Amino acid sequence: MDLELFPEKTPATIHELQARVAAAFERHPLCRDVRFDIVGMPRTAKGNWTVSMQSVAPDALWEASEIVADIQDAYDLATAA
Repeated sequence: MDLELFPEKTPATIHELQARVAAAFERHPLCRDVRFDIVGMPRTAKGNWTVSMQSVAPDALWEASEIVADIQDAYDLATAA
C-alpha cells in the first residue's frame, strides 16, 4: 500500500497566495474587510503556510477560516530552489 504523506498540491508564490486569498475574501460579503498576511511555516500535514488575520469581524471569522482552509488544501508555498 503506497501512502502519500503529503498529497500533491499546486505550488504558488507568496504573492499568488495573497492574490487568491484576497480575491476569495472579496467575493464573500462578510470577509471583504478582512486584513491578512500570508506566513510561511515549517511543513505540516496541512501545508507550509498559513494566514495571519489582523482585522476580522466576529461574524466573519468562521467564513474567513473556511476560505483559507479550502485554499490551503489546494496550494503549497513554493520554496526557493
